[in-house]
Amino acid sequence: MKSKVIIIDTSIMCCWLNVCGKETCGPDHDQWDKARVMEYINNETDKEATLVLPFPVIIETGNHIAQAADRRYECAVEFVEVINKAVDEDSPWAAFSRQKSLWDNKKLKELVEVWPEFVKQQKGKNLSMGDLMIKSVADFYSATGSEVVILTGDQGLIIHQNVDIKGTNVPRRRK
Repeated sequence: MKSKVIIIDTSIMCCWLNVCGKETCGPDHDQWDKARVMEYINNETDKEATLVLPFPVIIETGNHIAQAADRRYECAVEFVEVINKAVDEDSPWAAFSRQKSLWDNKKLKELVEVWPEFVKQQKGKNLSMGDLMIKSVADFYSATGSEVVILTGDQGLIIHQNVDIKGTNVPRRRK
């Protein structure tokens, strides 16, 4: 049986933590809140799914917490607990260090080379550099043979969860 990896996106992490102003995400017909996030995660981890916290989600969620109108301290403390579990590979979290190869010089250069074309192709969808980085984490785990789900309320990111960044038709510079 194929292992299942669930990549946690910023929108879902904010719901999970109940960040003020970010307590829900997703379109009206498919809303996520803390209760739904917890139910989904508990159901999947009971089936031995692995959770992944991408590096960009740490930065983005930290920014949302710092800018929240209320509960900043409580959310920050809870988020630090999640980060520590990921760093320590406390089950069901994947080892954070597995992502290390994605942020080396070569991989970062590949990512930034693709980004302008990615933005151009996604006109009107507001997909950020963080989204592209989260996709690279999904592609990394997909290459291991795992079933990969990007758990997100961001509809733009959902449609890209099964697209390999390297498959993007991007002109390459000659050296």
